[in-house]
Amino acid sequence: MAIPEATVTETRPDAQITEEVVPLRHPMRYVAAAVVLALLGCAVAGLAVNPNIEIGVVGQYLLENQILHGLWLTIVIAVVSQLIGTVIGLIVALMRQSPNFVLQGISWLYIWFFRGVPLLVQLVFWADFGALYQHFVLGIPFTNVHAGSVLVNSVLTNAVAGIVGLALAEGAFMAEIIRSGLLSVDEGQSEAAMSLGMNRGRMMRRVILPQAIRVMIPPTGNEFISMTKNTSLLVVISAGELFTQASNIYSRTFQEIPLLVVASLWYLLMTSVLTIGQYYLERRFARGSVRHIPPTPLQRLRRRFA
Repeated sequence: MAIPEATVTETRPDAQITEEVVPLRHPMRYVAAAVVLALLGCAVAGLAVNPNIEIGVVGQYLLENQILHGLWLTIVIAVVSQLIGTVIGLIVALMRQSPNFVLQGISWLYIWFFRGVPLLVQLVFWADFGALYQHFVLGIPFTNVHAGSVLVNSVLTNAVAGIVGLALAEGAFMAEIIRSGLLSVDEGQSEAAMSLGMNRGRMMRRVILPQAIRVMIPPTGNEFISMTKNTSLLVVISAGELFTQASNIYSRTFQEIPLLVVASLWYLLMTSVLTIGQYYLERRFARGSVRHIPPTPLQRLRRRFA
């Protein structure tokens, strides 16, 4: 019985594929995008034709000297409070990681207290600190030796009290952020550093902290943005920042809505700048940890319209 020969199909190297690859269609994506754009357009149009917005008044006060002074004070308070809070958080986080149980207990109490008490309550307390202690006494504790005293209200002004309250509260949150960053580093890194003869302090500076920074940057950026917005709470103690100045103006002119729009625009501008800075900082520290650095928004825009 004859066995039929197998049919072999020869593929030529110069053969061209004529079939066109068609991407899968997602019509619901276009429908969802159209609905969102329609709702956004309705909201913008409704605000644009609303006479209570008073666009002319918004433009009048947007660059007013009193508003700009409050804006500058807001930036100073936010930056100083964040820097002090970060330093406090680093110290408290290292205390939490210390083998000394006394340091661990004190750091835990600090975090427990300042995370548990509302920030608004803390700000009012520091603004009224002069009612608790009238003078700061310079001298040796538990003795009658005093070098002098300073009136509390002359040092702890409303703006300084706001910085103290924001920084102490921020230190508790930054302590947990830094501690989570330290815990994200593999234990083998610590073991390798100790095998090279490094002490604990040098190991933290040279090995642990440089690797933990990459993990800590996103939540720290979010905390800085929240800090910038939390400065608006200082209106209850009349610290003179942006929202306080805006509220002082509309309490005099009764143009509340336009002044609220002015304050909102400046807060949006500040948080937008911080968001862009956080993105590029994350992108910078992502080198060495990812295979391909993600493109910037401008690069994505160029690719889409190329």
